[in-house]
Amino acid sequence: MSSYPSNLTCWAIGDGAAGNHRQVLALADALQLVPRVIDLRLRQPWDALAPHLQLAARSGMQDRSGQPIAPPWPDIAIGCGRRAALLTRCLRGWSAGRCFSVQILDPRIAPRHFDVVVAPSHDRLVGGNVIETLGALNPIDDDWLERGRQHFPALSVLPAPRTAILIGASNASVPLDEDWFEALFERLGRQHAQTGGSYLVSTSRRTPAARRAQLRQQFTRWPGMFWAGPDDGENPYAGILGWADRIIVSPDSVNMVSEACATGKPVHAFTVAALRGKLAAFHEALCAAGHLLPPHADTAATHAPLRELPDVAARIRAIWNAKDPDCRRT
Repeated sequence: MSSYPSNLTCWAIGDGAAGNHRQVLALADALQLVPRVIDLRLRQPWDALAPHLQLAARSGMQDRSGQPIAPPWPDIAIGCGRRAALLTRCLRGWSAGRCFSVQILDPRIAPRHFDVVVAPSHDRLVGGNVIETLGALNPIDDDWLERGRQHFPALSVLPAPRTAILIGASNASVPLDEDWFEALFERLGRQHAQTGGSYLVSTSRRTPAARRAQLRQQFTRWPGMFWAGPDDGENPYAGILGWADRIIVSPDSVNMVSEACATGKPVHAFTVAALRGKLAAFHEALCAAGHLLPPHADTAATHAPLRELPDVAARIRAIWNAKDPDCRRT
């Protein structure tokens, strides 16, 4: 960050969830900070009560790397997720306000406990220090996609149109069950009969192993590639997004849908039943803004990509610059 002193220290705090880890690193990079990455683990009762229980919290925290959670405290702490919010909240207090605390996603406590809270609009947080987004923070821009294309040139020889298929797993809001997969394969079969092309398939760490095996077998009927983990070689995710002409993504993951929409390519979130709650609000907002095609729409032209990270970083800079200099270490 050009408005920061050059020697600022930063902690990027995740909780083991890949999506949360990705968001904190994306924001740290956009702020031009080189962070110490903390993979936070909490013992009970702090794990169950995070981020509410602060009493003796340091005794219940550990970094999976083995490094202690100890002074000197960072100048800036960026956390994502409920568990990370305990540490970002505590750091603000332990440092007597000198640690600038940035929390991504709803921390489950009032935003006033942090300097900045970055949360999607479907979390419905209210506060003068809340920065609303439509989706999840991610590093995807034109340069990122070009690097993906350059690093995985073999994908360019697959038949066009190339359709990326991004598959997550069931959650409390949406089941990816037999009916969902049966409907997906019926659609893909019709699509391939009409337009040909190939399928570039990537599953997530959350996709059950048995399901990955079934999918691998199912996708052998069409040209393309299939990646389900390290046994398939280097993760080609950046190449898949870079070379895809269109994207079909399962609707369960805010991160995956946001990253698909960041490409600027036509994106379908494949559903077989109406979504509910916050997930429904998220999808509706993306459709209304033109970043996501309606569930049963035909593939359309490219749209403006969903790239919120630069604006979020600029707003955090402004909040930092407005903070009392006596409460900042330089």
